[in-house]
Amino acid sequence: MLSFPVAVAREVDSREVVVIVGHQAELIEEVMKDEGLVFVMQKEQLGTGHAVLQARDHFRGFEGTILILCGDVPLLRSRTVRDLIAFHRAEKAAVTVMTTVLEDPAGYGRVVKDGGGGIVKIVEARDATEEEKEIREINTGIYCAEAPFLFEAVGEIDNDNAQGEFYLTDIVAVTLRKGKKACSFVAADSREVMGINTQDELEEAERILRLTDQESRA
Repeated sequence: MLSFPVAVAREVDSREVVVIVGHQAELIEEVMKDEGLVFVMQKEQLGTGHAVLQARDHFRGFEGTILILCGDVPLLRSRTVRDLIAFHRAEKAAVTVMTTVLEDPAGYGRVVKDGGGGIVKIVEARDATEEEKEIREINTGIYCAEAPFLFEAVGEIDNDNAQGEFYLTDIVAVTLRKGKKACSFVAADSREVMGINTQDELEEAERILRLTDQESRA
């Protein structure tokens, strides 16, 4: 599963690929030991924001753009990520989140926007109001952000939520509060950003991969 986002990171010419590991870290590092990756340990799994924060020391002094990918999104294409990065830089944003629109967004974090279409915040499903649950634009967990602002923002989020975790999604609100620019980039094909959480989702992703492979060879 992890090999897919790692491949995408390389295809978009990342200088290096840093993998945050926790559960089964030793197994992952052994399997991918010859891949030229940098592994950073997250000893406690305290949320996505906490995971990103673990890489702060590694990126100390780095002034460029950091691309954040999820380890369980195997269908993401490099051309979509290139478009995300180009959009982020063209907008001169501090943070850009990739979103998509679903027919049934149940279980996903909702992207709340203002009347002009600007992103206001991302709210996790468990913390969403009934009105917010009606929103169909969802967070994919994929971001571009400028370092070191990313780690400054992540360092300011709290865990005052239903899960008691540090959500990376909260950096949008932090960014706006600091007077910086936060943007959203909509992925047109929601299948690309589907995460794998169940056996059924895994089987669906495998089916799509087979179809994509067949189409590319046709």
